[in-house]
Amino acid sequence: MRYKRILLKLSGGAVSGTEEFGFDPEALEYIADEILTLHDANVQVGIVIGGGNIFRGSLGAQWGIDRSEADNIGMLGTIINGLMLRGVLNAKRPEAEVRVMTAIPINSVAEPFIRLKATHNLDKGYLVIFAGGIGNPYVTTDYPGVQRALEIRADAILYAKHKTDGVHTDDPNKNSESKRYQQINYSTVIHQNLGALDQSAVILARDNGLPIHVFDFDQKGSMERVLKGENVGTLISNVHEDILAE
Repeated sequence: MRYKRILLKLSGGAVSGTEEFGFDPEALEYIADEILTLHDANVQVGIVIGGGNIFRGSLGAQWGIDRSEADNIGMLGTIINGLMLRGVLNAKRPEAEVRVMTAIPINSVAEPFIRLKATHNLDKGYLVIFAGGIGNPYVTTDYPGVQRALEIRADAILYAKHKTDGVHTDDPNKNSESKRYQQINYSTVIHQNLGALDQSAVILARDNGLPIHVFDFDQKGSMERVLKGENVGTLISNVHEDILAE
């Protein structure tokens, strides 16, 4: 495999399937199967999941909720999603060890995030779900994804997107002439504000040389193909040349 240890970043929307909010059993089954495929290949997998299927910042703004408060609600949503994903993984594979570690203390249902304990769990082959963001408001879960990846010394971070197959020259939903990058430098994403993920997350990854793979999670087996070295989606790294997909 291309990488021994990866961090998978999932959106909250990944667990709601075709619905705007809530949980879709088929989507959860699919996510679990994709993760277990990597686990069976002896890849060490850490997971960060968003909370958009439970609460979104736009709702907070609509109701006049303070941004800090809204972000706190969102972080609690990621903990619920982490526990749900752990439950599905354990149901499908009872012998698999799955840990949920949170930045917000909630010791009765999950472990507190401790970096060395997290890396120890991964070394033992456990699946580790990181919830609660980084415990602070004003950041999207894209940023905690990169931070956790760096803290656990992951070889790369995989951003699983929904109905998006990578980084494009323009918004493909608005511009039919838009083309997908096969590989692209961090600085191009930042300077052209390409918007595939949070700019602060790209900057943090760039400053620490962490490769980012952006791909369409709806395409079955995409993660496994990335780890086998295929050019799936877009690789964001310190490459010298930006290359468009053919």
